[in-house]
Amino acid sequence: MEVGIEGIGVTEHVLSHVDLDRAVQLVREVCRIPSVLGEEGALAGFLASTMRDSGFERVELQPVLPDRPNALGEVDFGTGRRVLMTGHLDTKPASHGWSVTEPFSGDLIDGSVYGHGVMDMKAALACQVVAIEAVRKADLPLMGTLAMAAVADHMGDQLGSIAYFEQHTADLCVLGELTDNEVCLGHRGRYYYDVTTRGRSAHTCHKPAAINANVLAAQAVLALDASKYEPELEPWIVELFGSETYIVPGRIYGGLAPGGPSMIPDECVIRVDCRPQPGVSIEQVRAEIDRCLERAKQADARFLADVVLADVKSGYLADPEDEVVRLMRKAVREVRGVEPPLRVENWLGDTASFGQKVPTVIFGPGGPPVYCPDEHLTVEEIHEATKVYAAFAALALSGPVTG
Repeated sequence: MEVGIEGIGVTEHVLSHVDLDRAVQLVREVCRIPSVLGEEGALAGFLASTMRDSGFERVELQPVLPDRPNALGEVDFGTGRRVLMTGHLDTKPASHGWSVTEPFSGDLIDGSVYGHGVMDMKAALACQVVAIEAVRKADLPLMGTLAMAAVADHMGDQLGSIAYFEQHTADLCVLGELTDNEVCLGHRGRYYYDVTTRGRSAHTCHKPAAINANVLAAQAVLALDASKYEPELEPWIVELFGSETYIVPGRIYGGLAPGGPSMIPDECVIRVDCRPQPGVSIEQVRAEIDRCLERAKQADARFLADVVLADVKSGYLADPEDEVVRLMRKAVREVRGVEPPLRVENWLGDTASFGQKVPTVIFGPGGPPVYCPDEHLTVEEIHEATKVYAAFAALALSGPVTG
């Protein structure tokens, strides 16, 4: 354990200042504030107010999109490196079928906090704020700045993270995505391709004269869904992520809207959602999509399609020997008493937009299933996450990790 003032361990000392009851209460409060993508403003305002009341410095609502700001704050310990804790404000829409309580109740029931988005990732934001409060109260001889950034638009184009790093820097970063409180090195990327099948339109009564673009799209969907693309990768990448790059026909847009006139469509768009492992290029994925579409053409000689790369979000993977990873493993070890394993995730984090700018480790409470009825998180997980965040921050501002 790192030694601090008067021989007291840094971790032990900071943990004695963590207010675990406040962490649970703050998790409950953020769960009561809806923040579905596009409606993050109220939660951002609440977190900014919370940080301001707690004595954070340079608290602001950083503009990102109309009524959808980032909530920022800092605690200054003097000259030194800048350590950032971050996570996203936005959630997916609330699920149907809640029965134990309501989606935005924040109720504490049988040792768990219930709330839509509690795991992705409202709890982590609350835990990070309380952890920073603990580090400030501990009055350790630390050097540097401890920053907090709760960002908007993660589930859109990650504009919140992009806006933050256009104006701010960091030397080390913790992203609070849900990892079951395990140390996560990174995640897959996301490439969107739009495949537009081209047919020939006609009135429904003139079916023999038409080539139905939806029918052509059906062949493409079957071929894309059958993809089992396994690019050549380094063995350790395959061990972490598995061998397959996932290629999925996700959304389909074809024909005229319901309630309108009837017409055989000459165009259908398939949004192909590709989830590559780190190191798999857009060219490799495009080649696999072309192979799939060639199989569709073999099934129907009339097949014709255009392919457009619609969006690119890169994967992220930290080196297990990076200091930020070693610091987090040390923090978890000193809180939990055992050496934590390393893992990766298949979802996409904001590290897709900023991971190349700052060494980042991913750690947060909660895990699958999420965005389901009666989503909840145990008090024990909230406690542990808050303590780990506090230990990490104190260790990081004490100097480079040595073990």
